[in-house]
Amino acid sequence: MSEEVAIVGIGCTGFKPVTPDISYKELMFEAATRAYEDAGGINPRKEIDGFVSCAEDYWEGHSIFDEFAPDQIGAALRHLFTVSSDGLIGLATGYMLIKTGQLNTVVVEAHSKLSDITTFSGIVNFGLDPIYNRPLGGHPHYMAGLEMTRFLHETGNTREQCAQVVVKNKHNALRNPNAAHGANVTVEDVLQSEPYFHPLNRLDVSPAADGGVVVVLASESYAKKITDQPVWIRGIGWISDTSYPESREWGRAIYAELAADMAYKMAGIRNPQKEVDFAEIDDSFSYKELQHMEALELCGKGKAGRLTELGETETNGDMPVNASGGLLGMGYAIEASGSQRVLEAVLQLRGQASKHQICDARTGVAQSWRGVPTATGAVAVLSSEVK
Repeated sequence: MSEEVAIVGIGCTGFKPVTPDISYKELMFEAATRAYEDAGGINPRKEIDGFVSCAEDYWEGHSIFDEFAPDQIGAALRHLFTVSSDGLIGLATGYMLIKTGQLNTVVVEAHSKLSDITTFSGIVNFGLDPIYNRPLGGHPHYMAGLEMTRFLHETGNTREQCAQVVVKNKHNALRNPNAAHGANVTVEDVLQSEPYFHPLNRLDVSPAADGGVVVVLASESYAKKITDQPVWIRGIGWISDTSYPESREWGRAIYAELAADMAYKMAGIRNPQKEVDFAEIDDSFSYKELQHMEALELCGKGKAGRLTELGETETNGDMPVNASGGLLGMGYAIEASGSQRVLEAVLQLRGQASKHQICDARTGVAQSWRGVPTATGAVAVLSSEVK
């Protein structure tokens, strides 16, 4: 287990609110083609040892979805693993396959075709306990409203500071060509938007997006042969907290705290506020960015809202958060949401983020949450420098 693991190629289709002109297979093919080209023209049929597809049958509308994945990513008759979770947990799977010496190269694929789904809330409700929670009915996002209320109460962060997250991220997305939902909005626009689940309003919720991301991983020795800009996975962690809402600490993101602790220990990071240059974290709902900032120790408890208000999380601030626009700006992409965070981190560390490039970005954190009603998340520490 001596060799480090690097991201040597990444491809993205870009994200859009709807894609009626393209199938999920075409999304996967486009992202994969771009990733292989980015990895120096690597041949997936000859030079990739294994593939990971991040997909859930319920989202896809097909049983045993891994049967529908190989052809368009070059994995026909090859080792292919399906991970029923988001792209960042898929990245962890690929990392372990290489780190343990099983494989030298692994491709991780994740995509979203949310615009094809007409029963979003019904599918999410399947994640609720069928005896105690699901019979309550209603849209499952009421849980986010309850959690937001508790989080604000316990930390002292404010509703207005959550609205500032929306303003920042949607504005950041205007400079990101991969983002679907950039906009110039104000705090007043957010606070006066349509009520959703108190205290959430419509603009506090990340809108849906279609798109795909493919990541090529390689062992240290192989990475150095095919690219002069590897991005190293210095640490990675993932966790699932209790699936029972009644048993959770609603004011905290325990899953993010534990996943970050795992990743930071692996990366040798003791003070994230000083050692991390930027973060790409889940902001499915506006308050989640603040909650995850605190869980990842990017600021003190109860301080995330104030830092946002002061502009410290802007692209030119001391701790840039979601320079890409996050999910609020790029769009919620189910299993590809974690891959969006990885995509942005890679571009920043390579200095390829164009108009939203962060100065002197050397170490970044990518974090994901699988969404209501889960308490599952992952954290990766990525760096332009090998350990």
